[in-house]
Amino acid sequence: MNGLEALVRLPDVNFPEFARPETSDAIESVAADARLHWGLGLDGPITSMTRVLENAGAVVVQFDDLTDRIDALSMARRRPIVVRSTAKAAGARLRFDLAHEAAHLVMHQGIITGDSVTEGEAHRFAGAFLIPRTAFAREFPRTRRVLDWNALFAMKLRWKVSVRAIARRAFDLGLIDAAQYRTANIQLVKTGQAKTERYDDHIAIEEPELLNSAIAWLMKREGIGLHRLLSDLGMAPELFTRLTGQLLPHLPENVVSFPTTGTIRPPS
Repeated sequence: MNGLEALVRLPDVNFPEFARPETSDAIESVAADARLHWGLGLDGPITSMTRVLENAGAVVVQFDDLTDRIDALSMARRRPIVVRSTAKAAGARLRFDLAHEAAHLVMHQGIITGDSVTEGEAHRFAGAFLIPRTAFAREFPRTRRVLDWNALFAMKLRWKVSVRAIARRAFDLGLIDAAQYRTANIQLVKTGQAKTERYDDHIAIEEPELLNSAIAWLMKREGIGLHRLLSDLGMAPELFTRLTGQLLPHLPENVVSFPTTGTIRPPS
């Protein structure tokens, strides 16, 4: 990103760094503090999880051929990068994946992640970040035995979080017991909603904006500079197009193509 940052003014990197929390309550507090750090408050839904990351200085990109076993991944560089897969068609689940990666960038600096413990911590953070504890407890429908599915789906539409994640959050906070949580998951599977839920089409899939806006500005200002930048990065034009969805502008006829050494090419 160094070459692009030299040409385009990107947001300052502004990820708070917290010590790794040792308890579930500590994770709840870290998630709340991160929301406050970014001026998101604790009472309402996040409009765009993608913009939260981009406003904090991360570059969000997407790949359309990642395995569906990989939801997203992040790289804690000087300019953090978050790569998300487009294999998931549900906007609510993509938002959760991005919140999960935010957890790693906030809580796990310098820590190798991917094990069950760090993944569990990131999942707890994501749920707490998307729906803070007090607001969740206030809005979660209270029933003794049977879950109020209509109310759960209304909550999904308001907070843009999947019902599966809402059920898990209710269990984590002790608002439903293990039997109710198990029943909720069985019901989602039986009704064909294990991967795609009702009203998924009501929650838009967020599109990355920061990198594309920077590239568009650079194309308009100096297309030749963009070719030079990719040459310096050793990035093949095909990979550039897959990362940004944009085609490189043609070089003027009197300009020779820039040589690319050590070319970074997309996986076959």
